Amino acid sequence: MAVPTEPATRAELPAGAGAVVLPEPCLLVIFGASGDLTRRKLVPSLFTLHRENLLAGGFAVLGVSRTPYDDSTFRSMLEEVARRELGPAFDPASWTEFADRLFYHPGDILDSDGFPSLRDRVRSLCEERRIPGNLLFYLSLAPKHYAPAVRGIAASGLSAPGEAMPGFRRVVIEKPFGNDLADARALSGDVSAVFPEERVFRIDHYLGKETVQNLLVFRFANGIFEPLWNRNYIDHVQITMAEDIGVGTRGESYDGAGAARDMLQNHLLQLLALVGMEPPISLSADDVRDEKLKLLRSVEPVSPEGAGEACVRGQYTAGKIRGEAVPSYREEKNVPPGSLTETYVAARFTIDNWRWAGVPFYLRSGKRLGSRVSEVAIQFRPAPYRLFEETACGPMESNLLVLNLQPDEGIYLRFGAKSPGPAICVRPVQLRFSYEQAFGSKSPPAYGRLLLDAMLGDATLFPREDIVEVSWTLLDPFLARWRENPGRDLYFYPAGSFGPREADTLLSKEGRAWRAP
Repeated sequence: MAVPTEPATRAELPAGAGAVVLPEPCLLVIFGASGDLTRRKLVPSLFTLHRENLLAGGFAVLGVSRTPYDDSTFRSMLEEVARRELGPAFDPASWTEFADRLFYHPGDILDSDGFPSLRDRVRSLCEERRIPGNLLFYLSLAPKHYAPAVRGIAASGLSAPGEAMPGFRRVVIEKPFGNDLADARALSGDVSAVFPEERVFRIDHYLGKETVQNLLVFRFANGIFEPLWNRNYIDHVQITMAEDIGVGTRGESYDGAGAARDMLQNHLLQLLALVGMEPPISLSADDVRDEKLKLLRSVEPVSPEGAGEACVRGQYTAGKIRGEAVPSYREEKNVPPGSLTETYVAARFTIDNWRWAGVPFYLRSGKRLGSRVSEVAIQFRPAPYRLFEETACGPMESNLLVLNLQPDEGIYLRFGAKSPGPAICVRPVQLRFSYEQAFGSKSPPAYGRLLLDAMLGDATLFPREDIVEVSWTLLDPFLARWRENPGRDLYFYPAGSFGPREADTLLSKEGRAWRAP
């Protein structure tokens, strides 16, 4: 079927244009609105945008789900969660204003008969709120429901602008986008039959974090570091995303994915791309994403024979987190007792290009680990220490640069300095930059930034279809190995540790070690 071209809007400006641009009024239609993501992330982030006057006057949210709420019940439920999530930052007066933007429509996306009534509600709200037909659909659903939801939107006539409702039509899709390469391609075919690529926003909330966005600024705007960002000066890179929580209420959905699909295919590989990419010719969405694509295409594919040497999986057993006993993964709610799904993954990749030849990138992520931390650690090559080898120094440590993504966003640099006294003794010292201390506030919620970008039509921080497919291609050798033998490469680690000991061999066999967060 032919897909109509989306009309241009005044909001679609090049990324990095400088001044804050407010989006046009639009209706955000959230499918799966009674779920945890909407309550804990999306609506609190939208509330923050409202308080910062970054939403157009007519902007509204229409929640869609099977739960039989009405507008009032929906608002009360969201207020209760917002109070808990925001704590002292919750402002009752501002919430009262914001709540007038929230509406609800009970409906089942698997019931095609329900879409005509949804279409009528959407048209009514657009008329009531004076929204010029701009619709942003958010699929906060289980991945298996993405294609049916998109087809329902198309069948209802809501996917294409018309005389009665002009304006833009866009869709935001949560990760994981597919379950493997073949599944991702099939899903892309279903979505692209309704929404062309420029109207599809695949959301990866880590890319909305300020420190992640700061990677480009840090790399390309600072003459101190830019010349050092290559194989001549960097020994290796470690990217860590550690969580101290378990799977919580996600047991059923998580068990169908696992850490490799949930974190490695998207968050970790996206960070690898940002760390390793070449400078784009501009900050426009396509120029930035073109460079990320080039980098991911340069990642050396792992052979089926070498997959076992390049990746280690783990699953947490019972243990203690901050002194409190926690159950094993197999004891979590809605997790099969004998599950072979990984809750930890560590992998080694190399990049076959001029800048990074010979520099290993070590990626790891896990649940129920010893602490909650996400960081990118750049380990520099050691300097020649011959000048100091006869002094009273202890072991010399090479320079280390760490970009902290959460919970304390900032940058840490370790370098050598002489300790006080008559003897020359070099000790490692630290320089720390804190985002909150430098700018007087914590960084805004990642989901808020990404929702605002989707309203503006700026896709810079959203992975493109070809980037998603390359990421799945890199993961496929591991997935194929585990399909052949589901228990292969799976090792157990106690909750509260930092993963299985077998993951240490990824680095130790090359004379390196994981950094202790």
